[in-house]
Amino acid sequence: MSNRIIEQMLAAYDLNSYYDKKNAMKEVMQEIVLCGLSRSGFFKSAAFYGGTALRIFYGLDRFSEDLDFSLVKKEETFDLEKYFAVLKREVNAFGLNVTISEKEKVKETDIQSAFVKGNTREHLMLFYDRELAATVSANEMIKIKFEVDTNPPPYAGYERKYRLLPSPYEVNIYDEPSLFAGKIHAVICRGWKNRVKGRDLYDYVFYLGRGSKVNLPHLAARLKDSGYINPESGCSLTDVKGMLCEKFQNIDYEQAKQDVVPFIRDHTSLALWSADFFMQITELLQVNE
Repeated sequence: MSNRIIEQMLAAYDLNSYYDKKNAMKEVMQEIVLCGLSRSGFFKSAAFYGGTALRIFYGLDRFSEDLDFSLVKKEETFDLEKYFAVLKREVNAFGLNVTISEKEKVKETDIQSAFVKGNTREHLMLFYDRELAATVSANEMIKIKFEVDTNPPPYAGYERKYRLLPSPYEVNIYDEPSLFAGKIHAVICRGWKNRVKGRDLYDYVFYLGRGSKVNLPHLAARLKDSGYINPESGCSLTDVKGMLCEKFQNIDYEQAKQDVVPFIRDHTSLALWSADFFMQITELLQVNE
């Protein structure tokens, strides 16, 4: 049964290369983990957000490595490990032989992290064939990382989403304006000097292309939590556009392109990337009323 389900899920992909097959395998495994978390009751307390959420539920056309979650409200005693037993049982039911371990907590952080790990060769054999599996080291591991923010910024909106494969399940997810707020926060705050994640810029263009509107109160809360703006400061749409345009004037776009290239199929649009391009499209940014 599990192999048939995996075949159904792989049928949605163009599998033209080893790279395509490996990414597709990891994406299918991400969705199996997501289904397992749902079955464990995880989404009674948490919500899904980030790039993988955008890929699965909104059709973002790039590979995203991790699963990102946020609690709906602050919970100092939150215990991620309590979901592991059900998660492992559910993932194993689809034929995946994995271990689940929590990353050692770093002091003074609100993020809890865990890894679902399995042998790459073993899973390539399960998903595809022995010939492909034989091309990788016997010791290579595939990892699905998931993180939970236990002290979430306020004013996020939520909605329930459903998937039918690998088996029908329900997810609590940030609504689109709140997802967009998280991405704008990443564009403004994530990175070092003039180096940024090209994936953030790619997603920003994706949101604007969809006509997404931003949850401004949630974005302001994120910017204040990060110390980017003063807790007492206002944060208007004009302010946000100004922050973005300042950022866009100080980006190494060649480095940003190199960051995103491994995660996308079509590189054509990257030729447009420049300060002028991003500053002009930012004029399209609107607030969710």
